[in-house]
Amino acid sequence: MTEQSVIFFDIDGTLLDHNKELPATAKEAIFQLKENGHVVAIATGRAPFMYADLREELGIHSYVSYNGQYVVLEGEVIYTNPLNKSSLLNFTEKALHNNHPVVYMDHEDMRANVPEHPYINESIASLKINQFPTHDPYYYQDRALYQTLLFCAEGEEKQYEREFKDFDFVRWHPVSVDVVPKGGSKAIGIKKMVEKLGIPRDRQYAFGDGLNDLEMLSSIENSVAMGNAEEVIKLAAKYVTHPVDDDGIYHGLKMAGLL
Repeated sequence: MTEQSVIFFDIDGTLLDHNKELPATAKEAIFQLKENGHVVAIATGRAPFMYADLREELGIHSYVSYNGQYVVLEGEVIYTNPLNKSSLLNFTEKALHNNHPVVYMDHEDMRANVPEHPYINESIASLKINQFPTHDPYYYQDRALYQTLLFCAEGEEKQYEREFKDFDFVRWHPVSVDVVPKGGSKAIGIKKMVEKLGIPRDRQYAFGDGLNDLEMLSSIENSVAMGNAEEVIKLAAKYVTHPVDDDGIYHGLKMAGLL
């Protein structure tokens, strides 16, 4: 019998192509991994509600969301790392003063502190998801939030970076920035999961393509960069596979000896 391994997959640019579609060969490969007794998990910057359909389609119940801030193993929450509430309140006040909208995000939903804004419309539409933030300026109260989106032009986030040392600011769109707890990463979320699973390092695998995958690919022994990844990502990985839209997942799993 094949020894059990765990394989983590990023979503955008890794499982999903640039049209946000899942290649047929990737889906078939994941079903084959599961049939062979391996643990298949997702590691993404997305919120859990942004890829519920994908998890259902692939039958995946273990995932690292918000770049490591919310970790679920077989349907059970095993680790959370929410934003500091007092810092978030001060951050919100500054953003309001600067006319920079924010969207608050927990594990179930996202709500905007303004009724409407073109930057919100533009950036969220680019994700091609079914959800859109509704208006609730007090959504940050009485709940744990794992990420906030700040909407501003490139460079304008620098003032927040200087002032709010509890947060990391990661631009993902020309008009939007992820605000996450300082030092959080996919690698930390993955570490929490593999500790529970008890699967050794030599049977841990990860696939990714973006800058938020860099620490994950550097820390996982059997890491695979997609062919569409930037050069710095490829240099961090053990293997480099084909691009996502050229059967990259399938070929990467073959290279790693899992198929």
